[in-house]
Amino acid sequence: MKYKVREEGNVTIIDLSGKLMGGYDADVFRDMVHELIEKGRKKIVVNLAGIKWINSTGIGILITGYTTLRKNRGDLKLLNVSKKIESILYVTKLNLIFECFDDEHEAIDSYTRG
Repeated sequence: MKYKVREEGNVTIIDLSGKLMGGYDADVFRDMVHELIEKGRKKIVVNLAGIKWINSTGIGILITGYTTLRKNRGDLKLLNVSKKIESILYVTKLNLIFECFDDEHEAIDSYTRG
C-alpha cells in the first residue's frame, strides 16, 4: 500500500493505492491516524480510488481507523469505493457504518453539513 496525505481546509484526505492487505499496512495506517489525531486532524476522508485489491484484513484496517477516530470525537469517511469494495461493505453490513462518496467535494462538504 502506498499513501499520500493532503489537507483541504479542515479535512484531511488520505489517498491510498495498491493493495490493502494488513501486516505492515495496518501498522502504517494506525500510526498515521494517531498522528493526525494528535495534530487535531479528526475529519478524515480515505480515498480508495487507487486500491486494486483489498482483503478482510484490509477492511479491518479501515474499521480500526474509523473506531479510533470516533473514540476521539472524529470521523472517517470513504471516497471512490469500487464496486467490489462496495459489495464487501454491503455483505458485511459495514455500508451502514461507513459514509461513502463518489465526489471529493461532497465528502469534504459532508463535514460541514453535520
